[in-house]
Amino acid sequence: MVRHGPPGWHNWAGTYEVTPARMSYPTSAAEVAEEVLRAAQEELSVKAVGAGYSSNDIAVTRGVMIDLSKLTGLISADKQIGLVTFGAGTTLRDLNRDLWKLGLSLNCMGNLDAATVAGAIATGTHGTGRRFTGLASQVRGLQLVTADGQLLECSADQHPELFAAARISLGALGIITAVTLQCDPAFVLHSVEAPADYDDLFEVLARLELRDHFEFLWFPHTRRVLTKVQTRLPADAPLQPRGPMRTWYDDKVLGSVFSAMNRLSATWPGVTGKVNRVATRALPERSYTDQAHRLVTGSGRVVFRQMEYAVPRTALGHVLDELEDWLERSGEQITFPVEVRLAAADNIPLSPAFGRETCWIAVHQYYRRPHETYFAAVEAIAREVDGRPHWGKLHYRSAEDLAPSYPLFDEFLAVRDTYDPDRRFSNDYLRRVLGS
Repeated sequence: MVRHGPPGWHNWAGTYEVTPARMSYPTSAAEVAEEVLRAAQEELSVKAVGAGYSSNDIAVTRGVMIDLSKLTGLISADKQIGLVTFGAGTTLRDLNRDLWKLGLSLNCMGNLDAATVAGAIATGTHGTGRRFTGLASQVRGLQLVTADGQLLECSADQHPELFAAARISLGALGIITAVTLQCDPAFVLHSVEAPADYDDLFEVLARLELRDHFEFLWFPHTRRVLTKVQTRLPADAPLQPRGPMRTWYDDKVLGSVFSAMNRLSATWPGVTGKVNRVATRALPERSYTDQAHRLVTGSGRVVFRQMEYAVPRTALGHVLDELEDWLERSGEQITFPVEVRLAAADNIPLSPAFGRETCWIAVHQYYRRPHETYFAAVEAIAREVDGRPHWGKLHYRSAEDLAPSYPLFDEFLAVRDTYDPDRRFSNDYLRRVLGS
C-alpha cells in the first residue's frame, strides 16, 4: 500500500522531520522489493523507517520512505535450539512477549521496547553486561532486499560477506524484511537498585561490574550515583515484581515529577544543581524479581535529545573526570543523569564495540533546552580516547575521522559498493558518516 505526498514524518525526539516524495506501507517482502525497483526507475532514494527512535537523521529521505510497521510478528521458531525469525517491523515489546511464551529470552536487550527489531539491529542497539554483546551479535540470519530488487537470505553460510556487514548496516546495504535471532532459554532477573557515593564509584565498579548486568547513573552537579545490578535466575524462579501501585508510582508519578523538574530547569537553569541534589537524597534502595524483559525494557516518557559514546573500558575514569571538570568550568546545567553501561567486544565491522571491551556513556538533554554545547564537549572528551558514537543518536562525526576508529571500515564500504553502487539507500546522514 502506498500513500502519496503529505503528511510528513518526524522522529520521536522531534529533531528531524521531512515530507518524502512517497510513503509506502508494504505487507510483504515482495512488496518491499517492488517499491525499491519502482524508486530506482524514478531515480528516487529509498529509506526504511521503524519507530523513529533515532535522534539523528539516519532514516530521513525526500525520496521513498518505507514504513515497516506491517511486516511484523513471529514467522518461525525452533524452541529446541532457540532460533526464531520475526518480521523486521516487530517491536521489541511484542518480540519479547512472544519469546517468553516460547520459553525463550533475548541474550541482551536494549531498553526502549517500542523500537523495531530491524531498526535496533541497524543502529547497534545494546543492553548492558560485561560478558554480553549487543543485539546484532544475536542475529543468525537476515532477509534483505538489495538495491536491484533481489530478496536475499543472508547468514554465515549464505552471502556471508553481506551478512557480516549487514548486522549493523545503518540501512546502507538494503532493507531488512525479516530477522533470525539466537535466543537463550527464558530467564528472570533479580534487580537491585542502590545509591552510592561518586567518590566510591570505582570501588563499587570493581565489586559489581562482573555481575550478569550492571549499570549506573551519575547525577551531574552532585556526588551521587544510582547503581543497578541484575542477576539471572531460571525462568521458574519465584517472582517478586513491582506491584500495581509501585508500577503506577514509578511510571506515572515519578515520570511526571521528572518532567516537571526539567520544565523548571528549562525556565530557571540556575536551579538545576539544587534540583538534582534534592532528587538524589531521595534515591531508594529497592529490589525486584521478574521476567527479564519486564525489568530491562520500557517506554520513553520525557522527550529528550541523546548522545551516546562507546569508549574503551579502561578509559571510563578519565572520561567521567573530564566531563565533571568541564561541567564545573562551563557552568552548563544538566538535569538528566549520565548513564553508563557495559559491553563485551564483538566482531561486527561497524559495531562501536568492535574488538574491545566497552563502556557506553549516554548523555541527555531535555528537548526544551539547548544541547549543542554539552554534546560537543562530551564528544571532544570521548574522541580523546578513541570513542565511537552510537549510530542512532546525535553526534557530529564524519567518514574522514570515523574511518581510523573502525579497522574494517574500508571492508564495509567495499560491500556497500557491491550491493548499492548507485547509492539507492543513501541520504545526508550516510553521505556524512560513510562518504559518497
